[in-house]
Amino acid sequence: MKRLLLALSGLAVLAVSWSQLRQNTTDTKPNDYTNWGEYLGGPDRSHYSALTQITPENVQNLKVAWTYSAPDSGQIQANPIIVNGVLYSVTPTVQAIALDAATGKEIWKFGSPTKQSLSTSRGVTYWQATKPTAAGESEARILYTVGSLLYALDAKTGKPIPSFGQDGHIDLHEGLGEQAKDKFVISNTPGTIFEDLIIMPVRLSEGADAAPGHVRAFNVRTGKLVWTFHTIPQPGEYGYDTWPKNAYKNTDVGGANNWSGMSVDRPRGILYVPTGSAAFDFYGGNRKGSNLFANCLLALDARTGKRLWHFQAVHHDIWDRDFPAPPNLLTVTSKGSDGRSRRVDAVAQVTKSGHVLVFDRVTGKPLFPIKEMPMPKSDVPGEEAWPTQPVPTRPAPFARQNFTEADLNPYSEDRDTLLAQFRRSRKGTFQPLSRQGTFIYPGLDGGAEWGGAATDPGGIMYVNANEAAWLIALNQTPKQDELAHLTLGNRLYTTTCSSCHGAQRKGNAASGYPSLVNIGQRRDRAYVTQVISHGKGMMPGFTQLSTAEKQALVGFLFDDEKIEAGGQASKDSKAPFVPYKISGYIKFLDSKGLSGIAPPWGTLNAIDLNTGEYLWKIPLGEEPELAKKGIRNTGSENYGGPVVTASGLLFIGAAKDGKFRAFDKRTGKQLWETTLPAAGFATPATYQVGNKQYVVIACGGGKLGAKKGNQYVAFALP
Repeated sequence: MKRLLLALSGLAVLAVSWSQLRQNTTDTKPNDYTNWGEYLGGPDRSHYSALTQITPENVQNLKVAWTYSAPDSGQIQANPIIVNGVLYSVTPTVQAIALDAATGKEIWKFGSPTKQSLSTSRGVTYWQATKPTAAGESEARILYTVGSLLYALDAKTGKPIPSFGQDGHIDLHEGLGEQAKDKFVISNTPGTIFEDLIIMPVRLSEGADAAPGHVRAFNVRTGKLVWTFHTIPQPGEYGYDTWPKNAYKNTDVGGANNWSGMSVDRPRGILYVPTGSAAFDFYGGNRKGSNLFANCLLALDARTGKRLWHFQAVHHDIWDRDFPAPPNLLTVTSKGSDGRSRRVDAVAQVTKSGHVLVFDRVTGKPLFPIKEMPMPKSDVPGEEAWPTQPVPTRPAPFARQNFTEADLNPYSEDRDTLLAQFRRSRKGTFQPLSRQGTFIYPGLDGGAEWGGAATDPGGIMYVNANEAAWLIALNQTPKQDELAHLTLGNRLYTTTCSSCHGAQRKGNAASGYPSLVNIGQRRDRAYVTQVISHGKGMMPGFTQLSTAEKQALVGFLFDDEKIEAGGQASKDSKAPFVPYKISGYIKFLDSKGLSGIAPPWGTLNAIDLNTGEYLWKIPLGEEPELAKKGIRNTGSENYGGPVVTASGLLFIGAAKDGKFRAFDKRTGKQLWETTLPAAGFATPATYQVGNKQYVVIACGGGKLGAKKGNQYVAFALP
C-alpha cells in the first residue's frame, strides 16, 4: 500500500470504504457555525465548517452568487473572514475591505493603492470585545498589516481607532531590539487573538541582513507590547548555548521568525508557533550550533509567552526548511504504551519536506515515532552541518523524498539536458549545498506550502502538496576589491539582485522572478525605488541600502547610472558580508518551463491521523499546455489550501490551471469544477447568510505564469 501511494501508480484514486472512515468521524453541527470568523476557519486552523447545505449530491448545481472586483489587480492570497453577514479581506495592493457577504456589495474600503504595501497579504483578524470599551471606542475591530504597520480599524466603518498605538497603528519593529532597526520587517499573515492580545507573525529578509524573529504579543485595545519570546535566546535563557556566544546581538544573525501564522488552544491558554529558518538561509558558518528556536514548533503560554515545550524539526537549517503553515489542532485516537486506545488532543504540523508531525498538544510527546538519523557532512569551508536530523516514521511522506534518472520528465523535449544536470549535481535527503549544485527536493516552496492542511473532527487531514525540485549551488561571494572594476550600481546588483534576476537581468519567469531588462520602459524611477526599499511579493525590501546606493542601483537598472569618482559604496551602508551566496532560486525545469521530474507535480492527500495511514491520494490540477495535447491528470504546482465540510465535501482552487474544484472527502472523487476568472492561489471560505450557504475564493492569479486577476467569487445553490 505504501509503495503504491508513493509511486501513485496509474495516478488512480486510492480509497478506503466510507464505513471504515465513518467509525472515526464525529461531524456534528454546533448551534452557530454560520460564520468563518477567523483565519483558516478558527483558532484551530482546521479549515473546517459544520455547514451541510451543499452536499456531494447537489454540489454540481453550484452557481456564481456574486462577484466583487477590486480596484487593483495581482496576487490575492487572502482567506477572507465572514462575521455576521460581513466579509472582511484585502485587495491585491492590501487595501482592507468589508463586503456584504450575501451580495458582494462594498461596505467600506481602507487605504490607497498608491500608498499601500507591494507585498502580498493572507487576510485580516477580527476581534470582539468581551469587556466594556472606553466611551466612543468600537467593540469590534479589524486588525491587519500594511508593510511594518499593524492597524486597528473600526469593523463597522473601516476607520482607524485613534487610541490604538499612534493614530490607529503600531510599528512591528517594536520589541525586536536594536538589531532590527531600519531592517525589513513586515507581516503578511493574520495575527492570532487570545483574550485581549494579538500575537503577530512577521516576515523578514532571508539574507544576512535579517532582523531577529522574536514572537511578540500586543494589547488589542492599546497596541502596547505585552510580552516577547526570544527565538534567538539571550544569556540565561533556554537554548542560548545552541548559538555562538554573541549571536543574539550580532547584526548578521537573524530570522527564526514565525511568518506562516499560529494556532491557539484558548481553553488551555496554549499558543502554537511554527518558526522559520535562521538567516542567512543557506550558510550557517556564522551561527554554528543547532540554533534553537529556529525551525521549531513552539508551545507557549498565550498570556505570558513562557515556553511550555518545543520540537525542532531541522537542526542548523541550511536548506530553507522553515515551517510553511500554521499547525492544526484536532483530536485523534492513539494507542498508549499499554496498548490501549485513548482520545488525545493533538497538534499536527505539515512541513516543506512533505511530512506530518503529530504531538500530544499538552505534553509535546510525538504520537508517531520520530528518529534522529545521521546525515551528510558539508564540504563548504566554515560550514558545520548538524550530524543528525529528525525523520518521522509515520505517516509516510506525502511528497516524494528523492528521484532517480528514471524519474525525469518523460514529456520534456530536452531530456538529455536534464539528464546532464541531474548527473553532475548532488542529491539526497539533507544533502548540504555545494559548488556543483544540489537538488532540494521537495523544493523550497514544499511539499506543504502556506495554504496549509485541513482537518475534520474524525482526525482526518487533507493536504495539497507540490512536487517540484530546485537546483541550487553555493558560490563564494565576490569581495568588494574583486568588483572594483564595476560601477557602484553594478556591484550592488551583482551582490544583491543577481541571485534572483540573473547576471544579465533576464529573470526567471517560471520561478517567479521577472526580467529587469528595459525596466525603464515599463516602470518609473519612483516605483522601482519603492520596490527596492519596501519589497514586492516574494522580494524583501533592501532597507540596509543607503539613499545613494539606491540611486546608484536604480541608475544601473535604467542604464543611465551617474559614475561618481571612485564609485565606492557609501560609508553608511549597513549590508553585512557573507562569504557565500546561492546561485539563485532556481527550479529544475526544462526549456519549455515544465518540471524536470515526472508527474504528478501536485497532489491532494487524505491521511488518517488516528492510524497514520493514507485514505487516498490523487493528482491536483493539470498542466494547461499538456492538457491541450491530451496529457491529463499530471497535477500542477499549487498554492492555497483546502476547505472541508461536515457534509463530506472538500473545496480547493490552488492550481495554476485556474479551476475551482469540489471533491468527495471520503473517496477523493472529483464531483464539480468550474473555471475562475483568474487562478485562485488562496484558501477559500464557506459561510451561511440567512438560509443560504456560500463558498468564496479570491482570484488574483499572478503566480506560476498565470494571468493577474482582481476578483472575489462566491458560489451558492440556486
